[in-house]
Amino acid sequence: MTKIKGNCVLITGGASGIGRIMGRMALERGARQLVIWDINQESINSTCAEFESKGNVKGYRVDVSDSKAVTECFQQTSKECGDVDIVINCAGIVTSNKTFDKQNMRDIERTMSINAVAPMNIALLALQGMIARDKGHICNIASAAGMISNPKMAPYVASKWAVIGWSDSLRIELKQAKSKVRVSTIAPYFINTGMFDGVNSRFFPILKPEPTSRKILDAIEKNKNFKGIPFGFHFIRLCQGLLPTALFDIVFGKWVGIFSAMDNFTGRK
Repeated sequence: MTKIKGNCVLITGGASGIGRIMGRMALERGARQLVIWDINQESINSTCAEFESKGNVKGYRVDVSDSKAVTECFQQTSKECGDVDIVINCAGIVTSNKTFDKQNMRDIERTMSINAVAPMNIALLALQGMIARDKGHICNIASAAGMISNPKMAPYVASKWAVIGWSDSLRIELKQAKSKVRVSTIAPYFINTGMFDGVNSRFFPILKPEPTSRKILDAIEKNKNFKGIPFGFHFIRLCQGLLPTALFDIVFGKWVGIFSAMDNFTGRK
């Protein structure tokens, strides 16, 4: 089992939302060092000031979509904080609720860079040391949107489908190599952190940040390969395989209301 206690935990997007909550919980669970990566320096400063009484915390401003900046920041992190034992790829973005024909390439590339490419880049850097030490854990926060297509968020869905496929492929590769480095893929439903303000969910309740963060850290410590939150969302994947597409669209898209969830989306300002 992977224990947070005594280990260095790096969290991207760690100065807001569930990234910030997981950071606090990691320190409460005895993390040796919490490393926060975020793009908002003001949020980094306030988070570090709040958490410093709980343990060792250090923050770095970095744009995870910039591969050169990520490499330099990881080298600096390793130099100043020691070996990174646990990486939680939590940074993410959703740009709008436009249909795909009204999207623009800037937002598409930004979404893919932050949500899909950045976790791969960070994992690639962290894995070199983890594999050499035969110890470590990569946790990738995907989304339930990576398990079911959803209109008015096509680039976001694409990025999360990419994360789920890559993350589980990495897990299999490490298993075949008989490595003790572990990978957890997490697919939560909409979380009430402001990122998805305005989302309408008729059937599945919007997730609360505190219990969701706790479940993710529990999944890391229990070496869970994959965790969907809530668990009932796995039922949708079963139905995808059993029902004809037209019937699935009616049941879950229209009756359950998944396909209209983004109609009144505003997002975090």
